[in-house]
Amino acid sequence: MAMFQEARQTAIERSGDNPVPEAGDSTPDEPKKLHKKTKKKKSKKKKHRTRESSSDDDSEEDRKKGNESSDDEIGPPLPPAFKPTLEHQKPTGQSGKAEVQNDADEDDEDIGPPLPPGFTKPSLPLEVDSKTDSSEDSKLKTSNMQIEEEDDEDEDGDTAEEEDNPLNKIPTSHEIVFDHGQKTISALALDPSGARLVTGSIDFDVKFWDFAGMDSSLKSFRSLRPCECHQIRNLEYSPTGESLLVVAANAQAKIIDRDGFEQMECVKGDQYLVDQASTKGHTAALNNGCWNPKIKEEFLTCANDSTVRLWDVTSKFKHKNIIKTKSTGGRKTVPTACTYSNDGRWVVAGCTDGSIQIWDHNKYAFVNVAMQNKTAHMNGSDITCLKFSYDGRSLASRGSDDTLKLWDIRNFKQPLASNTSLPNAFSMTDCVFSPDDKLLVTGISLRKNEKEGKIVFLDRDNLQVVKEMHMSESLYYDPDKSHRGAMLCVVKRERKVKQTEIMASQNIITPYALPMFRQGRPTSTKKFEERIRKDPVKSHRPDLPIAGPGTGGRVGAKGATLSQYVAQQIVSRKPDPYEKDPRGAILRHAKDAAENPYWIDPAYKKTQPQTVFRNPDEDKKEEDDDPGPIWKKKKLG
Repeated sequence: MAMFQEARQTAIERSGDNPVPEAGDSTPDEPKKLHKKTKKKKSKKKKHRTRESSSDDDSEEDRKKGNESSDDEIGPPLPPAFKPTLEHQKPTGQSGKAEVQNDADEDDEDIGPPLPPGFTKPSLPLEVDSKTDSSEDSKLKTSNMQIEEEDDEDEDGDTAEEEDNPLNKIPTSHEIVFDHGQKTISALALDPSGARLVTGSIDFDVKFWDFAGMDSSLKSFRSLRPCECHQIRNLEYSPTGESLLVVAANAQAKIIDRDGFEQMECVKGDQYLVDQASTKGHTAALNNGCWNPKIKEEFLTCANDSTVRLWDVTSKFKHKNIIKTKSTGGRKTVPTACTYSNDGRWVVAGCTDGSIQIWDHNKYAFVNVAMQNKTAHMNGSDITCLKFSYDGRSLASRGSDDTLKLWDIRNFKQPLASNTSLPNAFSMTDCVFSPDDKLLVTGISLRKNEKEGKIVFLDRDNLQVVKEMHMSESLYYDPDKSHRGAMLCVVKRERKVKQTEIMASQNIITPYALPMFRQGRPTSTKKFEERIRKDPVKSHRPDLPIAGPGTGGRVGAKGATLSQYVAQQIVSRKPDPYEKDPRGAILRHAKDAAENPYWIDPAYKKTQPQTVFRNPDEDKKEEDDDPGPIWKKKKLG
């Protein structure tokens, strides 16, 4: 029991709580003793707690001091001989606070490499001055910010205006020239992808220009005459770009592919039939033609036989449908221009009586017109072009009466706008809308004393001229605005052409001839060129240096021709005193010949030492004494 009580007391001392006496374990005198002991222990614990709190306070003060010292002094302890400068001393009071603020400001302001040692920083103003200056600076900054924002808004507005201005989208900074020929270019067509250009002229030629395949020489890759001796009236690529419609001044339109090979030729109608609906094709010269934008196999042509015919590429032996154009009195009128609407619903034709007639393509029979304006242009003048806008609501018509008019399909009686001062002398003059439908473009014919034609840009709203450009056989582009087209070829250098000689000789093949008469097979040009190269005459080899006295009329001493050598000798020789006295030149050798004979005298030296010469006077006497033959005697009487 004694051991159990001691263990219990130790547990109570450790726990420090009031014990709960258990029944039967202790006597009534024991609680009093335990209570006194617990009071003593509680007092001891309070003293211990106060000591701990005081020690904790001291430790906190020491920590604060240590933190302050650690804030000021970071790193290993300083050496004993080290004296801290003013920068290392702690600031005291208000001045210290100001210095701390100044140091912080300097730390914020100092950006970049350290200043040189001789440089002194300017003194900082007082707090009040700094506050006023900061307020003024803030005002200036806000005002500057407002001005910059206004400038940015102005610039944004200017750039937006420049972007909205359609004239700024016209590429006119650079120019390249295509050489088609000497005659007027009457037709142009551009591939839908912008990779190829086709030109047709009055000289019957059609030339293909491939921008991706050309170099800076700008030469066409193909030239052909699809319609023999008929001038080209119109050229147009199909919507897919696979085929090209060629409309010439004959009665048969042609379809050729991208490379110029013929795919289809329309049939010609019977000229002796009165009813044009009974003929299978046109019977007079064509004026214009175009493709259907929705049906890729269908195209449209108009001719001087007063008909507009629809064709199908798959059936070339007969037209698909026929439209007869009629004037006000029901008589025939010649259509000079035709086109489809962008959705393929309307078929439009412009006639020589000045009328514009529109038919509905959804109806199979084109008997009655859907819309018509009989006085659209002057009577007797050709309508050279009809073009729909991209929105499909407006129709532009160009006439040879020097006018360009804009019509609304929904109200086809009066034009929306017109311009009557655009000279037009050709029946192939076109007009076209800009891609954004804000401008109209057309050409102006040459006036008197003018050398270059013009292209004019007109505002769609009022058809007033906003820009003019002088044109020849040129193509304009802008490196910043243009895509594909001329940008593909102008950056390429001109290719060097390798010249090779070609032998154009006809070989007669005789397989059964005798070997002595049989001709050899033609060899390759390479071996032939090698043989010619070895021949000095055919290869025109220059003369080699002379080794020796000279050959071939060339003298080795002088290294020149014989004539040059003779000329040099004539100039270098001494003058001859006997040049003009040939008798004296011979007699100067008489003394030497008499003293030292060489040819005749040595032969007769022994037999005839003394020379005997015949006297010429004796010869004369003998001639006089000789009477001659009898028949030569002179008759007397």
